[in-house]
Amino acid sequence: MRNDARENAFKLIFESLFHEVDETLSKENLTELKKEEDKQFFEDIIKNFNLHKEELKVEIEKHLKNFDYSRVFKVDLALIYLALTEIKFCGTPKAVAINEAIEFSKKYSTEKSSKFINGLISAIIK
Repeated sequence: MRNDARENAFKLIFESLFHEVDETLSKENLTELKKEEDKQFFEDIIKNFNLHKEELKVEIEKHLKNFDYSRVFKVDLALIYLALTEIKFCGTPKAVAINEAIEFSKKYSTEKSSKFINGLISAIIK
């Protein structure tokens, strides 16, 4: 499922916020993607995230109001990177990418995270 591909990408992006990701080791702990199109979607997200991480970081920092980048929860940051990568570089419709990030925030982050993530992503893509 595309949802599994997206969740796998989120997990690798999250891991990369702490250290360089050794993709072979990291991928061993991810959900197996059975469909070739899901594998390709996952690879596209990771490739584009790695290519554009610094550019996205600048955008995120520019739109944080009264908040320091280093203080953003890593889970929230990974979800923001995921959604922005999908929107800007993978052709995912804005509403879909934002909704998926919000749904993951309900599963992996705090109660207030969905509003923060939605607001920041919306500000960046305008």
